[in-house]
Amino acid sequence: MCRNHNELLEEIQEKREKMINSAQKSGFTSEDTIRYSQELDKLIFEYQCTFGKHNRRAEEVRELKYIYKHMMLIWPKALVNV
Repeated sequence: MCRNHNELLEEIQEKREKMINSAQKSGFTSEDTIRYSQELDKLIFEYQCTFGKHNRRAEEVRELKYIYKHMMLIWPKALVNV
């Protein structure tokens, strides 16, 4: 099942609320709370795998732009000193 960004975020939020409610009602170590926690972990992992790639790529591009900008500042100085 392929979910879009907002659907997956909503599902994560709903699962988080179920887990919190279960923990408040039955305790942190109840079977239901642990099951909700594990299901939440899977949803968060799915989110990171599906949508995290885009974020990492954008971060890599920002880093490359930063490096390139500083290289442009350094190269002319290096050429003058040759």
